[in-house]
Amino acid sequence: MRKICVVTGSRAEYGLLYWLMKGIQGSEGLEFQLIVTGMHLSPEFGLTYQQIEDDGFEIDRKVEMLLSADTPTAVSKSTALGLIGMADALADLTPDLLVVLGDRFEIFAAATAATLQRVPLAHIHGGESTFGAVDEAIRHSITKMSHLHFTATEVYRNRVIQLGEDPSRVFNVGAVGLDNIQRLDFLEIGELEQSLGVSLEPDTVLVTYHPVTLESATAKGQIEALLKSLDLARYQVIFTLPNADADGRIIRDCILKFAAEHPDRVKAFTSLGQLKYLSLLKYVSIVVGNSSSGILEVPAFGIPTINIGDRQAGRIAAKSVIHCGPDSVSIESAIEKGFNQEFRESLAGMANPYGSGGATEKIQKILEEFEIEGILKKRFFDLPPAVAGSQAKA
Repeated sequence: MRKICVVTGSRAEYGLLYWLMKGIQGSEGLEFQLIVTGMHLSPEFGLTYQQIEDDGFEIDRKVEMLLSADTPTAVSKSTALGLIGMADALADLTPDLLVVLGDRFEIFAAATAATLQRVPLAHIHGGESTFGAVDEAIRHSITKMSHLHFTATEVYRNRVIQLGEDPSRVFNVGAVGLDNIQRLDFLEIGELEQSLGVSLEPDTVLVTYHPVTLESATAKGQIEALLKSLDLARYQVIFTLPNADADGRIIRDCILKFAAEHPDRVKAFTSLGQLKYLSLLKYVSIVVGNSSSGILEVPAFGIPTINIGDRQAGRIAAKSVIHCGPDSVSIESAIEKGFNQEFRESLAGMANPYGSGGATEKIQKILEEFEIEGILKKRFFDLPPAVAGSQAKA
């Protein structure tokens, strides 16, 4: 039995990994292991490890790493704590392959420990670009530490190869989050309303806003601009609170204050979970913020995304995504366009550039069948001179 260990550190990432974890767990040729870390273990972020257990997963190791602060220094120290904890977890579990997704600092700690302990890595969602976030550097660093790569588009596959990775180890499988949309039994509107304590009959806007981590001291001004654009609005607003990033608490505190000032039409939730979040996308009018979900999953529902600022700048986006600056005038204008009936009608039949699902089955099959003997030793894959030259000019 090939031991496949999955690492998850946040609510959003767990939602993306859920069906792959179920597939590995039920595979006759794979032994499933699970390491839970980061926000899952924090009361401030809802102790979401409990949801993982409720979903039928046995957690093999819990790695505490989050400090109770959101400064860049605290994030660095949390990463260091994560590296120590991951070292012990990997030494105990001795997996044959470690599976990680994305680009957060928790995953960087896991990937670094695996590299130093000679554990092969499989990386999901590499090759993407986000100009405004420290995630950009972390993502490409994890790519260089990894041995198997599962990308969400062919453009991203080519970028991983451009980073020197062997094309035979780089697989374009599409976005794993789209499998949730295919497989989940969404909540009916009445059940969802009762669960959230809201009525979804009026126009509702779903908002998720995170710090732009490559900018300094902009979080307060940007969240205030967003809240100003929502202040006099006629519609209902549902917030999901930000991740554990530098300056995340500034945004969190501003949102909670705003919700307290508008109790009749504003609700804020620490964590909705995938089922409630994706069910909401069936009934809300627009998604606003700077979450990757607005780029990857929301277009599958045919509704507009208002993507604010640079946190997701660089990602391939569907025609339903409206980009705008992080100022109130730009945000208000973008929201107005999102409500425009002609624009909304133009989205009918729109294709999602991230595929239509099926990524998890493809990944599971490769995890079961790919020969990993000797996979640790990698050679840098050089592009042909003509290709490298044309890409340099571009």
